[in-house]
Amino acid sequence: MHSTRLVALTIATLLFFSASLTGTASAADQPTPGEQALKYRKSLYQVIVWNFGPMSAMAQGKIPFDQAEFATRASRVAALTPLLPEAYPPESRGVAGSDLKDKMWDNRADFNSKLQDLINESAKLASVAQAGDEADSKAAFFDTANACKNCHDEYRSDD
Repeated sequence: MHSTRLVALTIATLLFFSASLTGTASAADQPTPGEQALKYRKSLYQVIVWNFGPMSAMAQGKIPFDQAEFATRASRVAALTPLLPEAYPPESRGVAGSDLKDKMWDNRADFNSKLQDLINESAKLASVAQAGDEADSKAAFFDTANACKNCHDEYRSDD
């Protein structure tokens, strides 16, 4: 009898905690669409940087060039960069934690053009890296890095 009560108590406790964890959060606890977009944007860039770093080290001769690894990372970057344009919706303007300069919103066509350059250079990088030539891969990497830099110089705050 004692074990039956213990099982019932355990089940009741689990149900209580389960219900409290699945309860809905208040509207004040929910991120705004702009905050969600910023999280998405930062997540994309984090994954891009994760893949870009080793390619940079290989391109600069800081670590040995590994063609297969380089090509894999280049393909990942090329797959991710086309997702970036949707990560800059108007409702993300002025969201706390953004590194965007305000002038981006007033120069959206130029920003979009620079973003498209990054997408194009990333696609070229992946294609060249798949071909396997080390010198060509490194050159394509630096072209892609410059596309990043062109946008950062103009529209990313260093604060």
